[in-house]
Amino acid sequence: MQYRTLGRTGVQVSTLALGAMNFGKIGQTTQDDATAIVDAALEAGINLIDTADMYSQGESEQMVGKAIAGRRDDIVLATKASMPMGDERNHQGSSRRWLITELDNSLRRLGVDHVDLYQIHRWDPRTSDEETLSALTDLQRAGKIRYFGSSTFPAYRIVQAEWAARENHLSRYVTEQPGYSILQRGIETHVLPVTEQYGLGVLVWSPLASGWLSGVIREGQEIATNRSAFMPQRFDTTIPANRAKLDAVEQLAKVADAAGLTMIQLALGFVTAHPAVTSAIIGPRTTDHLHSQLAAADTVLTADVLDAIDAIVPPGVDLAAHEKFDTPPALLDPSLRRR
Repeated sequence: MQYRTLGRTGVQVSTLALGAMNFGKIGQTTQDDATAIVDAALEAGINLIDTADMYSQGESEQMVGKAIAGRRDDIVLATKASMPMGDERNHQGSSRRWLITELDNSLRRLGVDHVDLYQIHRWDPRTSDEETLSALTDLQRAGKIRYFGSSTFPAYRIVQAEWAARENHLSRYVTEQPGYSILQRGIETHVLPVTEQYGLGVLVWSPLASGWLSGVIREGQEIATNRSAFMPQRFDTTIPANRAKLDAVEQLAKVADAAGLTMIQLALGFVTAHPAVTSAIIGPRTTDHLHSQLAAADTVLTADVLDAIDAIVPPGVDLAAHEKFDTPPALLDPSLRRR
């Protein structure tokens, strides 16, 4: 396992991080499964675990808490908030009112007195940067969080938050957690240059592109993954964007074979090769999945392999841009772009 410094914090984290989104109902993972995955991950040298309040509506945090009991100090523990937690209109967002309440809920579910990294899961256009950063700074000073970060923020929002922190003498985000894979390279255009400029750590989610780069999705085979069961539209190959992904996967498989790598090694080695990336978050549902991903822990792709990937999916290109979660609201809601 390799380790890198998390932004400007001085904290050392593994280049593969354990994501717990699949713990609980989402991944049909039991507590015994989750504990076994955490045990194996820690034994392999992973020291960063990432979860969120909304993963299975708190069940993931509960499972992580039980799995790490007795060894909290050896783990860099990260969670997230701002996504809806139920139907109540104010049980979401990044207001002071909600963040203070929901952090206490997360700490209770995790069974800890602090988290190392508290992340705003998505930018909340209804809440000012000053409001959010002020609340996070106070939570940091209270000792309930050590650092805080953003997740899937557009580049201009990252810049705006950095400016707001400086203007209002508040603590700054130290990390960004964007989606990034060989098939979704859009963040190379704006987000990664910004994170490098401001010295942010980058923890990328979905480096296997929701299973497209796992090696199990190939031409002529039925697509039957856990993710395809509840997001079928993202795997319907009659849709042009999905067809483009499948075509790219077939070409990438040849590159991996020629290099003596699995598709997983190719995919994870690609994202961790970028100098702006700190860690790739993997989200195994089983220990077998975990071990297949751990095989990429020390993978270093050669320049010719990276060039071959660039020839298949050019730098800065998203093959399915509509699947990204960082689109400015005005592009999604016509009322926001019309007087």
